Amino acid sequence: MTKYNYQTHFCWSKPTSGIMPYQEIKRMIKGGQIKCAIPFDSSQIQPASLDLRLGRLAYQVRASFLPGLSAAVMDKIAQLDGGDPVLDLLKGAVLKRGCVYIIEILETLNLPHDVEALANTKSSIGRLDILTRLITDGCIAFDRIDKGYKGRLFLEILSLSFNVVVSYGSRLNQLRFQRGVSKISSKEVRKRHALGHFAKVDAGDILISPRGTLLPCSIDLQGAGKGTIVGYKARKNTCVIDVDRKYTYPASKFWEQLYWDHGQLILEKDEFYILGTREELAVPPDLAAEMLPFNNQFGEFRVHYAGFFDPGFGWANGQAQGSRAVLEVRSYGAPFALEHGQIVSCLDYRRIASGKTKIIYGTALKSNYQGQKMTLAKHFVIDI
Repeated sequence: MTKYNYQTHFCWSKPTSGIMPYQEIKRMIKGGQIKCAIPFDSSQIQPASLDLRLGRLAYQVRASFLPGLSAAVMDKIAQLDGGDPVLDLLKGAVLKRGCVYIIEILETLNLPHDVEALANTKSSIGRLDILTRLITDGCIAFDRIDKGYKGRLFLEILSLSFNVVVSYGSRLNQLRFQRGVSKISSKEVRKRHALGHFAKVDAGDILISPRGTLLPCSIDLQGAGKGTIVGYKARKNTCVIDVDRKYTYPASKFWEQLYWDHGQLILEKDEFYILGTREELAVPPDLAAEMLPFNNQFGEFRVHYAGFFDPGFGWANGQAQGSRAVLEVRSYGAPFALEHGQIVSCLDYRRIASGKTKIIYGTALKSNYQGQKMTLAKHFVIDI
């Protein structure tokens, strides 16, 4: 396996387009392109993304929505009976399972004309089966912010399995910023795979799509064979999980273990599962990656609410070590039979602007899931 070195990068030198790294996000905050009425916490800034914080008030609405061009989020909230009652998050409040809430984000944006932004759910939140989607005034798509946007941010929250407590300042999603084109070519993907930069990923079936060059990822239902735990299924209960509390809740109250069953698993309709990839993945320090969610070509289920991988995931000591991707899976429509090794999602690698980030995902950042196998969210204590 080839050891990586920033200074001798084989393909390009410091491109200005791509996903904005840690140091560029810091500059955007200092320059007033990302603002907040209260001070930023340094831990919000990740290797290539920014954690967003919830504001004080939560509005329960009858339905999910997009404001549409020239429409304001608060006007839509009023139309959907979200004006009363309002939840105050200052001391924490319970968001009920199956209900839609809108919460204004503390941060606001004043983006340059050539910078856009993309949002996704944080890993630990996705593993709780909480769907988050970012919206703005005048937006026509979830989780996308147009170049040059100036204004407020709002988060739509829908917890599908559990009742959860959120508070003022809780971090449920993250934002990444992009200038220009971040795609990398099929040729480069293949070359870097040959050098071992993506760890144990089979590039034999690389997919070419309008979104870029994608590496397929498959499901592991084999484990070590008979008696192996291959996943978890969410239990139905009324217990409450505080999203800001780590290593607090006994896993047995919330999760049912799934054991090896000859490499097969029936996904039951409207149930939620935690599973793992067969592949061990890595993201080099000069790239980021996104695990693309639901694709009905693979089956009637959604995979991976939290799809962003920071530079350095599965990377240590200057080379790819590999780390399993943990998948949040929910079946829709009809029960679906998954087989070991079946493709369930794709990994899309993207270029980091300026060629590198000053910090990478890993133990130095106390990253929660570096080197993970198949791991429940950080909120749980394994007692099963």
